[in-house]
Amino acid sequence: MAGRGRRKSIAFFITLGACLVALAIALNVGWILLNWRQVALLVLGIIFFTMIIVGLVLNTIFLIREIRRNEQHDAFINAVTHELKTPLASIRLYLETLKTRKLDEKQRENFYEIMLADSDRLLHTVEQVLRAGQAGHKRRRLSPMIIDLGDIVRECMELTRVRYNLAPESLRFNESTNGDRARVAGDADELSAAVSNLLDNAIKYSDKNVHISVQVTTLGEKLVAVRITDRGIGIPHAQLKRIFKRFYRAPGNFMARVKGTGLGLFIVHSIVKRHGGRVFAESAGVGQGSTFTIQLPKA
Repeated sequence: MAGRGRRKSIAFFITLGACLVALAIALNVGWILLNWRQVALLVLGIIFFTMIIVGLVLNTIFLIREIRRNEQHDAFINAVTHELKTPLASIRLYLETLKTRKLDEKQRENFYEIMLADSDRLLHTVEQVLRAGQAGHKRRRLSPMIIDLGDIVRECMELTRVRYNLAPESLRFNESTNGDRARVAGDADELSAAVSNLLDNAIKYSDKNVHISVQVTTLGEKLVAVRITDRGIGIPHAQLKRIFKRFYRAPGNFMARVKGTGLGLFIVHSIVKRHGGRVFAESAGVGQGSTFTIQLPKA
């Protein structure tokens, strides 16, 4: 209902802007025809006419952008609320069960594992929100150190494999650096967060069959690259650049079923940019999988 109301608001402001532009054109054209001999006033009229048109167009664009930004903000609030409320409710339920019922040791261990998993999910959501807040501070300084990007990627893959209980063949790693180490100058925690977010994203949008390949390679003498390729649902070409915006989530039925805050790729983009690199996505289209590439300057 809220989305329908916003669409009506967008249609209203577009219609209003078009009507005002038409009215302005009619008034100015009429004025020019009646006063065509007064050259000075004609020039002023054209200038004012142009200013009115530009102002109306800018006003309409601003209103539409604000409505869309509010939609994304509302979607983010709903997603974060769900991501916080669901694990808390689950933990509370299992704790109440442990308190009120007599369970054998195996059931207790199973409950403890579920509660730990819910706690990790809760912690992950909080960390995502905090990192998104830090990413907004453009003046935040790094404390760079020389790190091996290949080691960071391997650690992230192992943690991801354990977290999602994946088979060894689900995540494949390849390092092609021609005997050179993929060393970069940066913050190890932040780069780990960027790689982990891309791995989480690849798994979430792979549906049931997870087949992800990760490659660390050098590009000439100046760049190091990490490529994460999945066989998931793919990304429409029009969305490839927009997916890195804050709160943005690509439309689609399957996309809507996957829970998330819309912050993961924004965090990745902010971290990589702060390290002097770039990140981009490639996809042949819906159902064709996708590849995310991080490029960083070699230390």
